[in-house]
Amino acid sequence: MQNVLNNAGRAGAQLPGIEHLTLAGSEQGLSGLSVWRQSMAPGAATPPHQHDCEEVVLVVEGSGELHLDGRVIAFGPDSTLVLPAHRPHQIRNTGTVALKTIAAFSASPVGTFLPDGAPIALPWRS
Repeated sequence: MQNVLNNAGRAGAQLPGIEHLTLAGSEQGLSGLSVWRQSMAPGAATPPHQHDCEEVVLVVEGSGELHLDGRVIAFGPDSTLVLPAHRPHQIRNTGTVALKTIAAFSASPVGTFLPDGAPIALPWRS
């Protein structure tokens, strides 16, 4: 297991409007934790989705809204989003600058699914 990773030299992945880097996960030998860093362009959003584990998102920079349980909840920098397992949600950047986040998941790899339960093939490993 590599204990110190130089993130600047690591290859990331992208979805439309989203830049992603898995900071730590199953490729580093973890089974109960995965940590992701993402940057979302203004106006971009994740697809509505759910995970098979708990997720905590730390908002480093920017602002947006969380769609969860039929509610739309606005948030800004220095916010924490707490997302239970198996609950469909969506994160949208409503600001004029990149929405920068760090997310921690209680599993590795992280299962990601559409609200109807169909798996989503992400362009990165967790």
